[in-house]
Amino acid sequence: MADAHQKKHDYHIIDPSPWPLLASIGAFVLTFGGVGFMRYLHGSEFKMFGLNLATPWLFFIGLAIVIYTMIGWWADTIKEGREGHHTRVVSLHLRYGMIMFIASEVMFFVAWFWAFFDASLYANEAIQASRVLATGGQWPPKGIEVLDPWHLPLYNTVILLLSGTCVTWAHHALLHNDRKGLINGLLLTVVLGVLFSFVQAYEYAEAPFAFKNSIYGATFFMATGFHGFHVLIGTIFLIVCLLRAVNGGFTPQKHFGFEAAAWYWHFVDVVWLFLFFTIYIWGGWGAPLAH
Repeated sequence: MADAHQKKHDYHIIDPSPWPLLASIGAFVLTFGGVGFMRYLHGSEFKMFGLNLATPWLFFIGLAIVIYTMIGWWADTIKEGREGHHTRVVSLHLRYGMIMFIASEVMFFVAWFWAFFDASLYANEAIQASRVLATGGQWPPKGIEVLDPWHLPLYNTVILLLSGTCVTWAHHALLHNDRKGLINGLLLTVVLGVLFSFVQAYEYAEAPFAFKNSIYGATFFMATGFHGFHVLIGTIFLIVCLLRAVNGGFTPQKHFGFEAAAWYWHFVDVVWLFLFFTIYIWGGWGAPLAH
């Protein structure tokens, strides 16, 4: 009888919420709004169903829906955990979901690495005349000055590696019920994440090449820029965890929200290491350095 009762408890079904539907609507509006926003900035039209969607407002409406959904959905998830709905099965599925999400993010970055390697390894491919024209048959392309990898990029590498150490320290402190260590570790991780973003913004401002009119600039900014966006998202994720830690929201037994943030942050660290060695060092090898 006890086993049957436990099995029934493990498969407890939570009442459905509007968040999945609202998330789909927000993503749909955000996608088409993003296209319309870019068309608006370019001064062209984006017509669908007889309507011109080349406007910034649709993008910001979609963004507002997505942010509202994220806050509401995650707040409900935290509430469900506090009420005891996160049984062994539910907790396992939450972990599977986070693992699948990170796996999808890995494939997202594979696409940008693929674009960079395709352009760099086949810079003089005769069958693609336009590429040879754009690169001059070499990589980095003729006339491109690259960033010194041993300056700001190395500085940011040290920052991220140190931040990964701090979030691991925070996790270790949590497992040993050291609340002070948890808060200090998370606080240092957040500070280092913010510092990384500021350094990258300064690096972009001082970059000797632009996104447009350069296959090197386009592939560089897409790969490193999306990584910078993930650092921003991860920093927000950790700030939420820090606030929850201050309010006593985690225990050594129940802290998957923090674990998910730590997994995500380590993923960001690993991606940066690949970016540093492939794009900054190998990808700019032999080109003149900007001063």
